[in-house]
Amino acid sequence: MSTTASTCHDFLGFLRAWIADPWRVAAIAPSGQTLARLITSEIKPSDGPVIELGPGTGVFTKAILQRGVAEVDMLLIEYGSDFMRLLQQRFPNARVLWMDAAQLAQYDHFMAPAGAVVSGLPLLSMSPRKVMAILTGAFRHMKDGGTFYQFTYGMSCPVPRPILDRLGLKASLVGRTALNVPPASVYRIRRRQPIAYMT
Repeated sequence: MSTTASTCHDFLGFLRAWIADPWRVAAIAPSGQTLARLITSEIKPSDGPVIELGPGTGVFTKAILQRGVAEVDMLLIEYGSDFMRLLQQRFPNARVLWMDAAQLAQYDHFMAPAGAVVSGLPLLSMSPRKVMAILTGAFRHMKDGGTFYQFTYGMSCPVPRPILDRLGLKASLVGRTALNVPPASVYRIRRRQPIAYMT
């Protein structure tokens, strides 16, 4: 399949998924290449394993692989059954799990602790309880110092400050891209470092 045909196929797949469940998909088209490069810009080969939440058609997955992470070090968590089958075909050496990312905390480690989590989930359309469950599960499967990357179409971090405070996390802006449709921002979320008191 040519690149143009593949792009068209991905767009139609996203559109069908959005029509079927707009609150879960929250986008009518896959993310663009500029957003994929931005959300993966800080990822290094040594960050593997990497967990991706809601990879959809695999736009971010390809960008992660281009950053040097091995495909066998990828864990893809996808709730949409059509997308899950597509990911299995496109990334046969990655581990693809058909599940809700909010259930991550309920499972023992699937692989070695991850150095990074890349999220394509529509957090703004989710309840605070579900957002907390996703972050709790993600950080449970990450090594100390690991980073959670999240994009948003909103003007600020999609994780409200009270949730960050409750989970002991902090968020900072990685960057923005006006070339994505619609324009998007990327945030990094990390555990807060304990305050070192002088003795």
